[in-house]
Amino acid sequence: MTDTYIDPSPANFQAFKDLPRDEPIQMLNLLQYREDAAYPEGHEHAAKGWSGRRAYEEYGKTSGPIFRRVGGTIVWRGAFEAVLTGPEAMQWHDGFVAEYPNAGAFFEMIKDPDYQSAVVNRTAALLDSRLVRFKPGAAGEGF
Repeated sequence: MTDTYIDPSPANFQAFKDLPRDEPIQMLNLLQYREDAAYPEGHEHAAKGWSGRRAYEEYGKTSGPIFRRVGGTIVWRGAFEAVLTGPEAMQWHDGFVAEYPNAGAFFEMIKDPDYQSAVVNRTAALLDSRLVRFKPGAAGEGF
């Protein structure tokens, strides 16, 4: 078992695929950047000396048009400050919630050849991450 996660495990991805694809979804993203981006040798960005944060910015720049084309929007974004409940060692740099009109839109995005080229920036950028699917619920005053 690993303590860090960049890509979904086969079991987690299958569980995701088994859920309904025709209803809106929200994806919680928690990000911990590498100090130095880790591109594959020979990649066009490998020798640029980018930080993980800079590589993730490149991922956003190159994948953003595809994300928007499939109907994705960012509904919340924040910068990490502290863990109140959870492991003391748990540290994130950034977090956001991405909303898709349906899970099919998410699949359309990740299958897009331009997205598949862009995702190398995400992999190079991240030391650890979490990507968690939620079914949107009604906002309100109570818990």
